[in-house]
Amino acid sequence: MTDVLGKSKQLYVSIKSKNKILYDGNVLTLTSKNESGVFDILLLHTNFITLVRDYVIIDKGLPTEKRFDFEKGVLYVIANKVDIYIGI
Repeated sequence: MTDVLGKSKQLYVSIKSKNKILYDGNVLTLTSKNESGVFDILLLHTNFITLVRDYVIIDKGLPTEKRFDFEKGVLYVIANKVDIYIGI
């Protein structure tokens, strides 16, 4: 999905464990939890890095919703791209 200038209207998310890629694609929203509590990442989110725990939910409340449960991981956001490494 792009706007009239060809810019993406979605986040690109990659969720990886040590052994495989769990998810790789575009989403509208991402929800997770860190030591401060539950947070959301939307399009144009500021660059950000954090330790995450328990879960990541993509497209929460939408028909495309998917949940990934895990103990802990690292999440970073740079220019509408979210990389998550779990099980580390």
